[in-house]
Amino acid sequence: MKQLILLTLFLFSFSAIAQNALNVPIEFQRAYKKGTRSSDGKPGENYWQNHSDYKINAEFSTVTRTLTGSETITYYNDSPDFIGYFLLRLYQDLSKPESEKDWEYNRESFSDGVKINKITIDGKVIDIRNETQRGGTNMKIRYPVNPKQKYEIYIEWSFQLPAGRSPRMGRYDSTTYMIAYWYPQMSVYDDIDGFDLVDYSGQVEFYNDFCNFDVNISIDNPECFVWATGELQNPEDIFNEKFVSAFRTKEENKIFKFITNENRKSALQKKDKHFWHYKASNVPDFAFSFSDHYLWDFVNYKPELDRNVRISAVYNPNSQGFDKVCKIAYDAIKYFSTELPGVPYPYPSMTVFNGSGGMEFPMMVNDGSNDDFASDVYLTSHEISHTYFPFFMGINERKYAWMDEGWAMFIPQDFQTILSEGVDFRERKIDFYLKYAGTSYDVPLMVLSHQLKSPSYRIAAYQKSACTYDILKDILGKDTFKKCLDEYIKRWNGKHPAPFDFFNTFQDVSQENLDWFFKPWYFEFGYPDLSIVSASNVNGEWKVVIEKIGNYPVPVCLIFETEDGKYFEVNESAKIWSSGENVISIKKEIKENIVSIKLGNKYVPDVNKNDNILNIKK
Repeated sequence: MKQLILLTLFLFSFSAIAQNALNVPIEFQRAYKKGTRSSDGKPGENYWQNHSDYKINAEFSTVTRTLTGSETITYYNDSPDFIGYFLLRLYQDLSKPESEKDWEYNRESFSDGVKINKITIDGKVIDIRNETQRGGTNMKIRYPVNPKQKYEIYIEWSFQLPAGRSPRMGRYDSTTYMIAYWYPQMSVYDDIDGFDLVDYSGQVEFYNDFCNFDVNISIDNPECFVWATGELQNPEDIFNEKFVSAFRTKEENKIFKFITNENRKSALQKKDKHFWHYKASNVPDFAFSFSDHYLWDFVNYKPELDRNVRISAVYNPNSQGFDKVCKIAYDAIKYFSTELPGVPYPYPSMTVFNGSGGMEFPMMVNDGSNDDFASDVYLTSHEISHTYFPFFMGINERKYAWMDEGWAMFIPQDFQTILSEGVDFRERKIDFYLKYAGTSYDVPLMVLSHQLKSPSYRIAAYQKSACTYDILKDILGKDTFKKCLDEYIKRWNGKHPAPFDFFNTFQDVSQENLDWFFKPWYFEFGYPDLSIVSASNVNGEWKVVIEKIGNYPVPVCLIFETEDGKYFEVNESAKIWSSGENVISIKKEIKENIVSIKLGNKYVPDVNKNDNILNIKK
């Protein structure tokens, strides 16, 4: 009989585990078999990834809004695969009338796209008409690409920036621009999908190799200052002597008003043209901006003893509140380096450029002006937090935007609330998610991001995923959660983690099976909804029965109110639902007379709070 009971319990437990097991798509199963990924969340012993070195010369005309460039890409095929072609991304083909778009375009936003004037590979001239194929924003170049070989690709190109609206970049006045998505870029070839064939339609963002950039930029207006990804290599060729000395200062924790309305005209050497030379190493992209009338503040910060980070804010003199952004950026980078994620800021610079909206690039941020300090805090810290996700971590946002945007909402939320003196951004996030939770717009996080339109895309990428990180932190506890996040970043920075690398790392480090949590929140349609079923009191011990109506597990918070205004609180993490039961009981010994019991708080997402309060009859 005892053996029968044990067998029954074993079968029940095995059944529960089997029901919670995550569905692993075939392409990930293949990666495990090939040894490029491992089931414990670590990179496999056969893991590989490709990369490129870019040497670019670019000229921009503010008169015609035309960028003309030439580049040499040294492409390293470190994969074991023979590839029958190169795949280039021509992002500015998005502005062609026939291209698929996720943004509204007016007549002034259209252009002829990218003009390719010349391509050579290892010195061989490519017949652009017969040896290439263009569609959407991609261009294939037919060429035998052998494993473990490198290739030198030379390209000459140009495009006219539309006069109208452009996604995440563009013209802000006649001499002020943010230039991004601008150079012919090698698509990622990885161990999961091969080449990334997804077209850029304006919504989904980055998935790039880690590359080295050596870039020379000239603007037809010699009075323009240029800010870019990486570090300026030739300040002595650009600035007058006094400004070279000021630019090179490493004094810490002091905000320098480097370029002001008063000194701007005397800062640059008198030349017909300046060549701004920037270099950046091991980064996934390169962007630049310029203006002839912006102000420039900077501050130095040392995340490690032997390493300096130059933090800049460059902004329109008429921009309200942007004079505080340099300090906000400094505080944010210090927080990220020492608190959460607690990883020293990994790059040598960060420039917050006053353009429009809110958009991140490696070591560059394009932010619009705001009407209040709290919004400046939120926008600045959110965009800078992207340094870690997607850039440091090599996230494929095109497939899994929640692996990037969700972290960029979660990581700075406590910092944002503290610095903005009480604006509760975590509560705002949950409230936004609950507007859509359980509706037809609310889809599983594992649905590929490039298949979604807003609002489904935004809910999944931002608010819903950030809520899951809150709940996961509560399940594991602050210390274990931080340990898991540290190890995830340690394992995968500079590489390309996929969702199962995240899931498996957290389970491996915590030594907990979290499938019961990951499966509903990431793989299933559903919503969070708890309800008080009943409450009873026997000799001062209260027993409250709670039902999980929705399939998403969330924490349980019970608040007992006494008749004399006292409150007693019971908190359980979402782990209380890990057994698979949908009804649980909470017991609490309270001698005072209870007048009401409330379930939940502002940090527990619940689509129906009408059944969360029980008034006790005397």
